[in-house]
Amino acid sequence: MRNKGFTLVEILVVLVIIAVVIAMAVLSINVGGRDSQVDEEGRRIVGLIGLLHDQALLEGRDFGMLIEPQAYEFLVYDNLRERWRPYDENPSFRRRTLPKGLSFSLVLDSRPIVLKAPDPNLPTDAAPPAPQLAIAASGEGTPFELAITRTDTGAKSLVSGDAFGKTWLGGPKPPPHAS
Repeated sequence: MRNKGFTLVEILVVLVIIAVVIAMAVLSINVGGRDSQVDEEGRRIVGLIGLLHDQALLEGRDFGMLIEPQAYEFLVYDNLRERWRPYDENPSFRRRTLPKGLSFSLVLDSRPIVLKAPDPNLPTDAAPPAPQLAIAASGEGTPFELAITRTDTGAKSLVSGDAFGKTWLGGPKPPPHAS
């Protein structure tokens, strides 16, 4: 005659399945408080500036980043025309608009910078304004702190850079492994 009930193995299997389902649910609703869109934009900007820094060193050209309240674009200095122009030679550095609800704030030399949207009355062939961040052919860059903020929740990602062209996620001092 056999006893009715569950074995220990069966109970453990059910507990493992429940734990996996709960973990997936927690990850999908982002209980940790991080905003993945804000973090992703921060990582993208760090990566793009790092690539442009390397390209400036290899090609001996000056680049810049023009930042607006909800968009940014990369510029290259045209020595023949002696002005900045959009850097459209590489699609990775195209003009990008932040997802809805995100905005930028910029600090240069401990001073907040007022970011302005482009003038819609400006002719299409006019030179863009000078960039706020420069990436020189010598490898030097503009020290900065660029905050990407979700306007409704206040979630924030901070991108920082120093005068040596290093960029990283986080505060004013680079982590030891920043590049």
